[in-house]
Amino acid sequence: MALAKRRFDALIIGAGGAGLNAAIQLADTNLQVAVVSKVFPTRSHTVAAQGGVNAALANVSDDSWHWHMFDTVKGSDYLGDQDAIEFMCREAIPTVYELEHNGVPFSRLENGTIYQRAFGGQSQNFGGAQASRTCAAADRTGHAILHALYQQNVRARTHFFDEFFAVELLRDDEGAILGALVLEIETGEPLLIEAKSTILATGGCGQVYRTTSNAHINTGDGMALALRAGAPLMDMEFYQFHPTGIAGKGMLITEGVRGEGGYLVNKDGERFMERYAPNAKDLASRDVVSRAIVTEVKEGRGCGPKSDHVMLKVDHLGEEIISKRLPGIRESGKIFAGVDAVVEPLPVFPTAHYIMGGILTDRYGRVLTDQNDTIMPGLYAAGECACVSVHGANRLGGNSLLDILVFGRAAGLNVLNNTPASHRKLTDSAIQSAMARLERWDQTGTGLSVRELRDEFRRTMEDHAGVFRTEVIMQEGVNKLLALRDKLPDVRLQDHSRVFNTGRIEALELENLFDCGIAMAVSALHRQESRGAHSRPDYPERDDANWMKHSLYYRAEDRMDYKPVTTEPLSVDSFPPKVRTY
Repeated sequence: MALAKRRFDALIIGAGGAGLNAAIQLADTNLQVAVVSKVFPTRSHTVAAQGGVNAALANVSDDSWHWHMFDTVKGSDYLGDQDAIEFMCREAIPTVYELEHNGVPFSRLENGTIYQRAFGGQSQNFGGAQASRTCAAADRTGHAILHALYQQNVRARTHFFDEFFAVELLRDDEGAILGALVLEIETGEPLLIEAKSTILATGGCGQVYRTTSNAHINTGDGMALALRAGAPLMDMEFYQFHPTGIAGKGMLITEGVRGEGGYLVNKDGERFMERYAPNAKDLASRDVVSRAIVTEVKEGRGCGPKSDHVMLKVDHLGEEIISKRLPGIRESGKIFAGVDAVVEPLPVFPTAHYIMGGILTDRYGRVLTDQNDTIMPGLYAAGECACVSVHGANRLGGNSLLDILVFGRAAGLNVLNNTPASHRKLTDSAIQSAMARLERWDQTGTGLSVRELRDEFRRTMEDHAGVFRTEVIMQEGVNKLLALRDKLPDVRLQDHSRVFNTGRIEALELENLFDCGIAMAVSALHRQESRGAHSRPDYPERDDANWMKHSLYYRAEDRMDYKPVTTEPLSVDSFPPKVRTY
């Protein structure tokens, strides 16, 4: 039976903030736009973003995009590309106002302007007070943004393929991307979607770890698609552990709690962040706070019967503030920790949260294939699956929503301005190559189960590529991961039905997780320094002389290459590297 085919001007894989903001730029111009999402769009992981989106609006404190840029460069441990960072920080202001005009119900100050809260890593250069830069809709900012963007896309008649899984990119003999092979989860039927341009906006890969704040859908699908098409992944060694996940569960407690005045204590009731970051204290950047919490626990100052977490005190804020500005956090604490934050502190411990690395792109969202910035025709990427790089070695809170919105919009506009007049010819070999990945899971017989191999993989990642890393630990981890990858061909599905066969989807996701996890472990093993989220006790210092460069991981032979950091901004003086203290 012949494969079903559809044609569009643009195909967007992923329906979170990046994908929907790209789609609205295109759909409003009457281009034919398809958005593929493996869940209903408003269940995309952007909905989980709580604290807010950064923009130097100066509604609460004196601020400017220049200070925002400095904080981001510093937060990146000077590994972020300063031209991309300047672009993001300048575009932040019109981006937030565009969201407001599109219906995002931001919390308000008494004068009617957008409410902004303090977040970690924001400058304290405004008369001694910390900048309040993070525009918030209570503690459900991502939820508010995602729903508004989805509604605007419905108005613009964007074509949604809900609950379709992207199996493989379609690639011609010249390396151009022509669309994707997708699988309808409900029926199990494959569909070829041809497109003049394809944007990957599939989010992160937090499911490589056993304990994570990420949803089950965050399996690194877009990164793996790009890897298999020949693009490298950049800076994959830099994975951020959010300091305040609910202990033992991983569900996120937003940094906004500390922005509103919450603080961390150990078993002795000590505000220990004063020792690790005497100026910023609990609002130091996330890598600093995560390492501080792990250190407190390892040195015997943890809380609880097992001394395996610390406490986040919120009760002193009072019920009125908590109910108004942190209602979701109070609810999460009750559900997942059995704690009412109004009356007692929340048990917290770092949880795998965000990948700073991703598909190598420029600031227009175009996917690049090497250190010479060679463009892969027809392919774009934006959001957490991409690496521009604006986050460098460590992302500041509030810059993730900003990243997906600014660069989703930029990718959409670049597609709009560079849409080819006609489709390239889709060859039989391109189709067969894509179908081979799907048909592999039709193999019958006995073998390993998906769950068995996935559990062992995720445990290995957590044990060997966590908050603290050494060469011995990581080399052992890489060896284990490569041995596990060799077992992938032995995995078999026991259920070969078509309709709603989630087991087949989990098998395809497992392949993607392996691609991302091995990229992370191999990249981390090679970087012999401590920088941002990559902390190596055997190389405790940042080494700008040898490691001020981006790492590039290629799937073929697990090859590593490197790319210089862009230290020159677009229009202002650069920020030279300094010792990063808070």
